[in-house]
Amino acid sequence: MTIYLDYYSTPLWFGFVQAWIFAVLFWIRGRQSGRLSDLLLGFVMVEMSFSIWEYMLGFSGINVLWEELEFLPRDFGLGSAPLIYFTFRSLTDSTFRFAKKDIWHFAPFLIDTLYHVLVYAMGSDFVEHWKTTVHHRFYIFHVEFVVGVAMYIYYFYRSLKLYQAYRRWAVNQFSDTDQVSYRWFRNFLVVVALSLLSQWTQAIVSLLFDLNFYENWWDKLLAVVLIYYVSIMAYAQVQPSRGMVFNIEEPRQVSQQVSENKEETRVWQEKLRKLMEEEKLYLQPELSLSDIALRLKTNISTLSGVVNGAFGKNFNDFVNEYRVKEFQERMNLPENRNLTLLGIAYDCGFNSKA
Repeated sequence: MTIYLDYYSTPLWFGFVQAWIFAVLFWIRGRQSGRLSDLLLGFVMVEMSFSIWEYMLGFSGINVLWEELEFLPRDFGLGSAPLIYFTFRSLTDSTFRFAKKDIWHFAPFLIDTLYHVLVYAMGSDFVEHWKTTVHHRFYIFHVEFVVGVAMYIYYFYRSLKLYQAYRRWAVNQFSDTDQVSYRWFRNFLVVVALSLLSQWTQAIVSLLFDLNFYENWWDKLLAVVLIYYVSIMAYAQVQPSRGMVFNIEEPRQVSQQVSENKEETRVWQEKLRKLMEEEKLYLQPELSLSDIALRLKTNISTLSGVVNGAFGKNFNDFVNEYRVKEFQERMNLPENRNLTLLGIAYDCGFNSKA
């Protein structure tokens, strides 16, 4: 079997290999650290590799998908969108595990996969007969396409809502949100949405104007770029020293109001101020609300209410205000004249230029 490498097939091979290399790296790291998020990211990379391998093999002169494996599923199909959603769930909540109630999210994928496998198992002659008399005649392919579009819209909406809720939660939990911002995930969603819009548009145009294999290649090249971006950014994502536990319901459950007991609120407010001013906990770059709650032997909800209500700030602004004041004081000290402003800022607890 001869494999043809040209301007069309070579970039896709690079993207395919890149995806599988990082899938293995994610699985190894996930197994070593016990992080479900890395295991799921590995499957995301596999899914992305399957999104281009049909064109990759076609341009390389390998026709096994059409000659021997016709009608078998060639990608994650209806399972792609919920996979992306649950991957982000696991990224922001180290305690997340799949429950029985989560299976229904993948029910369309399982049903569709079973349908294709059962038809394929009947043999190649039956497959051709079925495609002509049933699959195309009753527009089953179009139904799969429409359901896929609907699922992507639904789960991308849920993913964006989850991301927005996480961002609001993070500023009340961490003094340095830059390292746990997951901006790459937001960018990933945006690019995937644009890529899918391009594919859907191209699919419609192909039906109307009968575009050939080469004219449909460009969105696959975009998928390769996305593979490189996600694999590198996701693998380089800084993991919190302690497992992150974000529940999308938590922001609704945790009250940000000051306790009705004003005396109790005043006591906690004074304890918190004393801890920050005397022990200068803000000098710790990775200081979190849970660190202070542990130090004061109270719960996160109580401290969150005090910071938001009594001080009128989110936790991130509350801590960084102390760091800014510390920076202003140190900047004017004679012994710091030989230090750069960035060096002084790092000494004051800031952890990045941002």
